[in-house]
Amino acid sequence: MIAVRKLMTLTPLHRARKAAQVLGHTEADYRQGLTSAGAWVAELGSAFAADESLGPELRALAAEASGEAGRMALSSPEAGTRLVNRLRRGLEAHAGVSPADWDLREPLGLILAQGARRVFPGVRAYLEDLRSPFNVGSVFRSADAFGVAEIVLSGFTADPRHQRAERSAMGAVDIVPWRRGGLEALAEPGEAFALELRGEPIDTFAFPERGIVVVGSEELGVSPEAMALCSRTVSIPMLGAKGSLNAGVAFGVLMDAWRRSLASRGVEPVRA
Repeated sequence: MIAVRKLMTLTPLHRARKAAQVLGHTEADYRQGLTSAGAWVAELGSAFAADESLGPELRALAAEASGEAGRMALSSPEAGTRLVNRLRRGLEAHAGVSPADWDLREPLGLILAQGARRVFPGVRAYLEDLRSPFNVGSVFRSADAFGVAEIVLSGFTADPRHQRAERSAMGAVDIVPWRRGGLEALAEPGEAFALELRGEPIDTFAFPERGIVVVGSEELGVSPEAMALCSRTVSIPMLGAKGSLNAGVAFGVLMDAWRRSLASRGVEPVRA
């Protein structure tokens, strides 16, 4: 770990970037319950509290880390993680470093409850040519949350094992069953329907107990070939001028509606 005194000899932006980098490793330790770097973080906070190149809010946060309350927080894994994370992200913003969605860590306190997953056995999703690994990961995370039994991916859909997909999935790629498949997957038992514009509003749509929803390409939507195999189209009513949602977000909205529809009819999820 770099000495704080040496760190402060760097140019203002360089030391902010370097400190944020080291704090990233420190945060990872805190998330594992290791608080041995607490004294270093407090010393760093004291140095940055006097750094006039920083804005007042960031200097106040640094002072908090070096004060009595901050030192107490840094002795606790959870409180220390929160303080280190806030200081790290503040220094990154000061240095002009903006985190991408796939750089953000798993929410604090979230653990993978082995054996707790429940699914609706007849609920599946087909991802047709989703190119964004972030969207694919987001779909997997929503699929786990709302009880999707299986995801089928077209050949041109981004790899769920891509680093960005795994980041946004937050572990869901390992627990939601998935496979590659062509449009023949839409002919398997259950109704195939499309999530697309100009369909029946999601509020009145009668979701099937067994079915597969097709989520199309971010740029082109559901293909004509896939639409020909779908019996119906469901849409999310929107009030904005843009009139569209990110594919991953739209899937989450749809899946919550499908879950609520099944629950209202007494359909219970089962252990996966």
